[in-house]
Amino acid sequence: MEAIVLAGGFGTRLSHIVKDVPKPMAPINNIPFLQYILSDIINKGIDRIIIAVGYKKEFIIDYFGNTFMNTNIIYSIEDEPLFTGGAIKQALNFCKHKELFIINGDTYFDVDLIKMKKFHQENNSDLTIATKLMKNYNRYGTILVDENDKVTDFIEKKEMTSGLINGGIYLLNKNILDIINLKKFSFEFDFMEKKKDDIAIYSFNSNCYFIDIGIEEDYKVAQQSDIFKKGVV
Repeated sequence: MEAIVLAGGFGTRLSHIVKDVPKPMAPINNIPFLQYILSDIINKGIDRIIIAVGYKKEFIIDYFGNTFMNTNIIYSIEDEPLFTGGAIKQALNFCKHKELFIINGDTYFDVDLIKMKKFHQENNSDLTIATKLMKNYNRYGTILVDENDKVTDFIEKKEMTSGLINGGIYLLNKNILDIINLKKFSFEFDFMEKKKDDIAIYSFNSNCYFIDIGIEEDYKVAQQSDIFKKGVV
């Protein structure tokens, strides 16, 4: 299985804490967060990784090199910010498989990737989103689904007592981004939300451990989590 890991963001909300490295390299117990993500997806069956890098890319490239845990790493380098959609579209040029995972470099979600791929194929999905049921939240958008787990709509961030959130892991068919003719765009807003009626999008719900280190509060929570105590997850 193949994955694109998005690691090109600026991490502005953590910049006052993590000043010298890109957000995915923020240390959790003295180990870069990205190392936990890569070790996790490799242990779950990913055997080829493309890392989309941009901001302070040299920290990532110098640290991991061309292999990690005996797995080849290819770098898709952004010479200018392409946003999530543009970063994925550029990285697809390095992909060999017809289906591939997209992994956010600042989010850890303990999803069973093999089960997610089976679900994707059984539903003839074009794009499958790993989702999590969340209670009492306001920092995430909400995903609406029908009785068959097909995504019907996306709701903007607001106070919610309960709902499905986007967990930052996707499985997509390689050619689906052909329907959008942009170099720079948001995968979430310009593609998923605007093109939801043109492609089959499904929700793969998982209640496993989830954390997004994008804000100071959750970054501090990650530092205390037992799941990040061993260097690999």
